[in-house]
Amino acid sequence: MKLATLLISASLLAAPAIAEQCSSQKNAHRVDASYTTAIAGEGYTKAKADIVDTAAAAGSFNTLLAAAEAAGLVGALKGDGPLTVFAPTDEAFAALPAGTVETLLMPENKDALAGILKLHVIAGAKIKSGDLAGQQITAATLNGDLGVDGTDGVVLTAPGSSATVVAADVSASNGVIHVIDTVLLPAG
Repeated sequence: MKLATLLISASLLAAPAIAEQCSSQKNAHRVDASYTTAIAGEGYTKAKADIVDTAAAAGSFNTLLAAAEAAGLVGALKGDGPLTVFAPTDEAFAALPAGTVETLLMPENKDALAGILKLHVIAGAKIKSGDLAGQQITAATLNGDLGVDGTDGVVLTAPGSSATVVAADVSASNGVIHVIDTVLLPAG
């Protein structure tokens, strides 16, 4: 309960500044450390690079980075933080219905794309998987609440989808990245 209160408080305090910058199947699986290394690379624990540079170096988040660029969110993700980012892989984006990514990347869909990406970000906190172990909480993202079930691995539930953390605790200088297997979608 303390963690949920801390997360909500930290998010509420930091969200206005980050939000201002940003505006221009519920199957649990254990996190596999060897997969973390495969996704993030051998040097993922060094945390000298920010979230964007860490994701770029991993090579598994090209679609996420292109989407962040199209939505005008790169500056916020490179900011001071701390941020917790649930990062869908290229494969997660490829699993969306045909044409979805291309449509979202169109300039006229910038706001919708930003809304989707903000659902993947908790501002004001660097939340590690150990902080979530054995808990079921609601976390405030930059675009609404996210259910977090850490009782058997970490499963995230958004109004329109759910995802499993497949690699956790990828450190960055301004936060932490948790790799997820599905793109979270807001309701609607």
